[in-house]
This record gives sequence, structure tokens and C-alpha cells, in this order.
Amino acid sequence: MKTQNKPSVSVRARPRSSASYYILSLGCAKNTVDSQGMATLLARAGYRATDHPRRADLLIVNTCGFIEPARAESLAALRELAAAKRPGQVLLVAGCWSQRDPQAILEAVPEVDGLLGTRHWREIVAVAHQLLHPDRQGPIVHVFPTSPEDDAPDVPRVAIQGASAYIKIADGCSRPCAFCAIPLIKGPAVSRPPERILEDAALLAAQGVKEIILIAQDTTTYGRDLGLEDGLATLLEQLVERVPQVPWIRVMYAFPGAVTPRLIEVMARYPQVLPYLDIPLQHAHPAVLRRMRRPADMNWVRQTVAAMRERMPEIAIRTTFIVGFPGETEEEFAALLDFVEEIAFDRVGVFTYSHEVGTPAAALPDDVPPEVKEERRARLMELQQGISLAKNRALVGRTLDVLIEGQGDGLSVGRTYRDAPEIDGLVLIEEEIPMGELIPVRITGALEYDLYGTRSRNLVLDHNDY
Repeated sequence: MKTQNKPSVSVRARPRSSASYYILSLGCAKNTVDSQGMATLLARAGYRATDHPRRADLLIVNTCGFIEPARAESLAALRELAAAKRPGQVLLVAGCWSQRDPQAILEAVPEVDGLLGTRHWREIVAVAHQLLHPDRQGPIVHVFPTSPEDDAPDVPRVAIQGASAYIKIADGCSRPCAFCAIPLIKGPAVSRPPERILEDAALLAAQGVKEIILIAQDTTTYGRDLGLEDGLATLLEQLVERVPQVPWIRVMYAFPGAVTPRLIEVMARYPQVLPYLDIPLQHAHPAVLRRMRRPADMNWVRQTVAAMRERMPEIAIRTTFIVGFPGETEEEFAALLDFVEEIAFDRVGVFTYSHEVGTPAAALPDDVPPEVKEERRARLMELQQGISLAKNRALVGRTLDVLIEGQGDGLSVGRTYRDAPEIDGLVLIEEEIPMGELIPVRITGALEYDLYGTRSRNLVLDHNDY
């Protein structure tokens, strides 16, 4: 294996204007932002994008390595591209999995020509030149971090999807969660300077984006490493002032215990900041949470949820849970069920626990049988389906703003403020409406996760109605 810590650009590399690239981005929206950053740098260097793998000189798969199902998806994609490789094509693996276990990738897919770690996406052009060098021998492996990733001041850290766009405000994580491999992959949390985030937001606003979504491994830690107090709340205030024309600003990935009274107040004060918050709690029994090395004060959760609902009665709260964590008893799981029924979250995601090599939890016995994990997941999801259906039925007869994301065959689909892209529900509208429009829709029907509605032509909602 050839290892390169500082890839250099070869003057004998294939002429940049003649090379094309194809990027497949897997995993979360944070990966999508990194993929867009690589695409920006490649385009500036003269590489041409293509949506067809067979036409590309450079194949890039930006992998997810967070949990085993994500690695399996990445492996399947790599093997498919490797099997169809034509002479002269090169296959580069980027992202979390390449950072975490490059040797495993090379052994599983020998056709791989290079690996680029998640902290080194900015070096894509130099690595591409090396990969396309006619005299290259062996794979190029560039995954070993020497320092936390610095922000790329000349590359927007955004990913546009239709009328919505993600802005990455930080990368890495400094939390000690026992089950999570992200600190091993990404390193400690590093916040981007606020002025660069505001520049990205202004760029998106100029392009007509209707929704800005702030993402990081932990958005509520934003600015702590920069010496900022309540950095996320301050950033939201700055965004509202900088891009008043963007109607929706959404916050994802808040950490329990880090949702401050000031953050709640800022969210409640500004109509642009959607009354929606994603707070992954992971469990509700204090003993399980302590084994997870997570905040275990459930009274804080109850008080904070109550405070948010008091200041923002229309708030939609999303969370995620892990079932089957080592040592989880039926009594502890029952406490989780009771808590979910008590709080009545608007959106819930459920994962079954799996050991991740290198994490503290991997040293614990994986003593909950797989069939029990799946059964608990099904029970929790069944409970939440009833809660979600009741909440959706309560919306019937109301009129909500809907951001249109697709249309055809006489129908349109979109999202309300209650729904984040890709993970929450949709609204089905009996009319073809241009994508990107933000329109009032009268809700006429409800399912467990999705809604039906008709366009309200004589009504324009004020965002203060939220």
C-alpha cells in the first residue's frame, strides 16, 4: 500500500480539461456537503461532472462508516462500480469509512485505486491528479489526519437540494458517547467562523433558496471552541439579520442538556427560525443512559420540552432512540416506552444497537439477542405510529405552508415546517405545482407520517402563525 500524507500535483498528470468525474454520496447530509465541496474544487480545476459512471474518468464514492448497515451500503456501491470499471477509469473512496478502515476497503474491493479520508476532502484535486497519472503504481491512500480539519475559506460548505440547502456549521464531535464512532472518524468538534457561515447563507439566499438547514454532529456545541457563549443562538440571530428573505431556517442535531433558555427564546422570537428541533435522546432510562455515557437527567428533558412547548406551542420535536444497548433489560425498555408515550414526540427514529469497533461500548457484552432488539424496535415504532397518527389527524382542517419538492401526474409533494428533508413526512397535494414554491395548503387527510391537502389560493400565511 502506498501512503501519501501530502499529495503533490504531477505535471505529467492527465490534462485537467480532458478528465471527467462522477460522485456518489452516501450517508447523511454532512457527507453531501463534503461531496459538494469536492465537486466545487474539481470544477474549478477544470474537471467535468457527469451523472453517468461509465462516462467518468474518476469515480468517487463518498462513504458512510458510522454503523454496519451504512458500511454494507457503501461496500455494495463500491463493488458495483468496481465490477463495471472500464480501462482507464479510477475508483476513489472518500468519506467516513475510508477514514475509519482503509485496509478493510482495499481487501474487500481490490479494484479501488485510492482512498481519501474525511478530513482531507479539500485535497481532492491533488489526489485526482495523482490517480490519473499514467505512471501511477498501486493505490493512493491519504487518510491519516495530522490536525483537526480547518475550514476551507474559499469553498461554500453547503449542499443544495431543490429549494432547500444544508450549511455545515461545524465538524467533528467532542462528546464521549460510548456507542459512537464519530469522534474516532471525525476528531474533535471544530466550529466554522460565523462570518463564513453567514457568507454561505447569503450565497444561498441570492440563489433563491427557501430553506436553510444548519447541520453538524452537534449544533448546540457550535462556537464553544471559538470562545462563544450560546453560539448557536447568536448565529441564528445573525442569520435572521443577514438573510431576511429566506423564509425557513431549520436546526438539526441538538444535544440533550445543551438546549439553553436563550436558544429557546431566539427560536420563539424569530418567525424565520422554524419551531422544529431534532434532539437525539438515545434512551430514557437513566441507567442505560449512564452506560451510554449520555446525559441521564430525564427531569431536564421534561422541563426543556415543556419550556419549548410553552414558548412555541406549534413546535415539532424529533428524537432518536437506540434499543438493545448492552445490558438493556425489559424493565429499562418499558421505561422508554412509558417515556415516549408521556412526552408524545412528533417524530421518532429507532435504531437497534450494534457494536462499533474502537468505541467504549464495544468492550461490553452484546447481550441482547438480535431478535429481541428487532422486537423492541417494532414495539417502539408501533407506539410512535399511533402518536404520529393522532398528531397528524389534529392537523386536518388547518392550513400550513408547504414547500413543494416534486410534481407529476396531476399531483405534487412537499413538506411543512414539521418535516425535515428525507427523514420526516410529506404532504401530497392534488395539483401540479412548480417545485420550489412555498404555498399555503389546507390539510384534508392524515396517515401515520404523511398528510393530504389542497392548495388554499386565497390565503397567504404569515410565518408568525407558527
